[in-house]
Order: sequence, then C-alpha cells, then structure tokens
Amino acid sequence: MADTETVTPETLDALEHRLAEVEGYLHLEEKRGRIGELERMSAEPGFWDDADRARALMAELSRARDDVKAVEGARGALSDAATALELAAEMGDDPDADELRAEAASSVAALTRTIDELELSSWFTGEFDHGDAILTIKPGQGGLEAQDWTFMLFKMYMRYCARRGWKVTVNDCPAAEQIGIDRATITVEGKDAFGMLRAEAGVHRLVRISPTVAKKRRQTTFAGVEVIPVLPDDIDIEVAPDEIRVDVYHASGPGGQGVNTTDSAVRVTHIPTGIVVTCQNERSQIQNKAACMQILKARLYELELQKREDKLDEIRGPKTDIGFGNQIRSYVLYPYQMVKDLRTGVETGSVESVLDEGDLDPFIIGYHRWATGNADGAAPEDAE
Repeated sequence: MADTETVTPETLDALEHRLAEVEGYLHLEEKRGRIGELERMSAEPGFWDDADRARALMAELSRARDDVKAVEGARGALSDAATALELAAEMGDDPDADELRAEAASSVAALTRTIDELELSSWFTGEFDHGDAILTIKPGQGGLEAQDWTFMLFKMYMRYCARRGWKVTVNDCPAAEQIGIDRATITVEGKDAFGMLRAEAGVHRLVRISPTVAKKRRQTTFAGVEVIPVLPDDIDIEVAPDEIRVDVYHASGPGGQGVNTTDSAVRVTHIPTGIVVTCQNERSQIQNKAACMQILKARLYELELQKREDKLDEIRGPKTDIGFGNQIRSYVLYPYQMVKDLRTGVETGSVESVLDEGDLDPFIIGYHRWATGNADGAAPEDAE
C-alpha cells in the first residue's frame, strides 16, 4: 500500500499509464456502445420470449456496465488523488497538508487495487474465462491424511469464494469413513470465476504434524484440484440415454450427517468414457441428476477438446499424479509456516490467512501475472 512519502506526481503518472492500457484492453468505447445497444434490445417487446437468450444478453450487459463503472470510478479516484496532492504541495508545511497527503495515499492504495483487478480481467482471453466454474478436489497420496487435507482445501475455497462474493453450490461432498471427505465438487458462479480459479488446477501439498498418528510425526500429504468451465447454453453436448447409467442412494455430508432419508443422491456413469459424476446437494433426484448432467457435459466437452487438439492444459493444466514432484503449491505448517506457489515464487508466512480465511488473491493474481508474462523479474527457481 502506498504511504504519504511514496505518493508523488510520478506515482500518479504511472497509474494513469496503467489505466489507459486497461481501457485499451477492455475496448471501453466499444463497451459503451454495446451497453446502449443491449439496453435498447432489452426494452423491446418480446425480449424475454427467448428466456435463455435474454439471460445471456442481460449477463453481458451487467459485465459491460461493471467494466465501465470500474474504469470511471478509477478515473475519479485518480483525479481526486491528483487534486489532493496539488493542494498539499501548495500548502507547504501547513499541518492540514498532511491530511491531504494521507487522503491522496488512501486514494492511490484503493486505485492500485482497482487497476490490479481490471488488469487481471483484461488478461482473461479464453473462451470461458469470464464465466462460471466447476471445481473438484480429490485426495492423493497420504491415506487418511489426504482425505483430511481435501476437506481443508474445500473449506479454503468456500471462504475464498465468499470473499469474492461468488455464489457456490456444493454438488458433492461425501464424508470419509474416519476423517475428512472422499472428494468435493462445487459449482462457482461469479465474474471471472473460471478465469480466476483455473490458477488453482493442479496438485496441492501439505506438510504438518500428523493429527492421526500417536507419535506426532511429520506427514506430507497431497490433494488434486480440477477446474473446468460451466458450458454456456449455446454449446450443446449430446449424451444419448443409453450411454449413461444412473444410480441413486442416500445422501450424506461431511461428518456423516444425513441430508435426508430418501434416495436423493445421484451417480451418473458415462459408459463409453467411464466418467463418473455424483451430486447430492439437492433434496430431489431430478435436481441432482440435472446437476450431474451439467458437470458430465462439461467434462465430455473437455475430453473432446483433448482429443481434437491434444491441449488439455488450455482448460485445466497438465494432468499429473497427485503426489510427489507434481505439486503447484506447498502449504507447510511444520517445522516452519509458509505457503509457497512453486510456479511463481509467491509466498507468505501467514498460513492462517490462506487456509482459514481464504486469502488466495496474491497467489491467483501472481499466477496470472506469471502466465501472461506480466510478472516482474525472472521465473522462480524450482523448490521442494
């Protein structure tokens, strides 16, 4: 965060330059024109006759308005900071000048965060980056510890989504027999959800004193995170009824608490590929089956891309074993405390803020800076 000594005219010039680049990336003038066009369309009779198309256009309108509002707000904050700094310079040693400098510093700090977010969004050029995401966590090497680690990651991502104001639907999160969970699948709805969360795809490593072993040995555990996009309505994946097997069973959640006493949980198996999807969040078989089919179609689409282009890493990153040597990030609780991303070198000693509070933005933004070539300095060295 900027302080009163670092806010200078040069600071503001640098922010002005960054903001101008963002406006170019976002094609702001085109967006203003598109907003007017969409507003006229939405006011026409019969606009809602095609509900799916209308919802898609209204979502586009909302995103465009958000971008324009954010840039205009940034422009206003930049002007306020410049005015405060100029007045402070004119006042010289007047005690009130310090308040103006503090006001400028506060504006610059908020403005910097806004531009960071705008730059990040401008880097999302993938077909699905601005849409929703399906995130799945699975235990890897580590036995019982891995199931507990999977549950810890599940809670971390739930808190991260809450911090960003995203809506989360828990599709599947069955309790393991002793501790933790067998897996978790969530659907995340929000601005740039897939673009942001694809930074998390890969193997996550935990090092800590084992809570399950009496001798309190240090234990290394792994869990894998998969992130795929929720497909837009205009992408239709055909799944023949005879290609799937649907099983129903009692639903349960973490800790073994029954969601209900009926066979509402649904497991859908795609016979040709062997893909299995389970959902138990809803109380209705019909709703759970619909959620399963949405996830299955997204995975089949991903599989088709892999066959057609052999570039699966464009969607979720390289597929690797969930174990030693493949981790993207390490979370060390013992003998010291540190979370470090092994791709970007971003690290923090505040493990609680990451695991307990879901403070993942430094890692996710750091990943996208690195992936788009906007990171400062050289690539990080390999780490254990």
